[in-house]
Amino acid sequence: MNLRIIATGGTFDKHYDELTGKLDFAASHLPAVLARTRMTIPVELEVLPLLDSLDMQDVDRQRVLASCQAAAEKAIVIIHGTDTMRETAGVLGAAKLDKAIVLTGAMIPYEIANSDALFNLGFATGVAQTLAPGVYVAMNGQVFAWDNVTKNKAAGVFQPL
Repeated sequence: MNLRIIATGGTFDKHYDELTGKLDFAASHLPAVLARTRMTIPVELEVLPLLDSLDMQDVDRQRVLASCQAAAEKAIVIIHGTDTMRETAGVLGAAKLDKAIVLTGAMIPYEIANSDALFNLGFATGVAQTLAPGVYVAMNGQVFAWDNVTKNKAAGVFQPL
């Protein structure tokens, strides 16, 4: 089975700017991350414009949907910001594509110590290959249906509604 990974940004892909002390986007971390994972399945990486999910608009979600529709792969992982992951999942879920689409992200950027990014990516890529067609969120070692998940901001985890 081939796997497509679509990068949209989010905390996962943010860089720390030492001069300003801010997190922002530069080139995606995903090429280096994928080399580090040593996955042995064919992976197609697609990098869309990198955005904080709070900055995502309907047009951005339609771009993600179009990428999923055009993908030849039946297993897709989307790297996405956690704040509006549920909204993008809703757009994808409503499309009822015949693919397993798994959204994941990170609470701490990949390049910062103790990041959950690499674990979440590994977990999402594994479950994307085994799940039935549908749209899911994979965070914190759990898989949630797109329409039964929420981000508990106080606890910093995802949980069922």
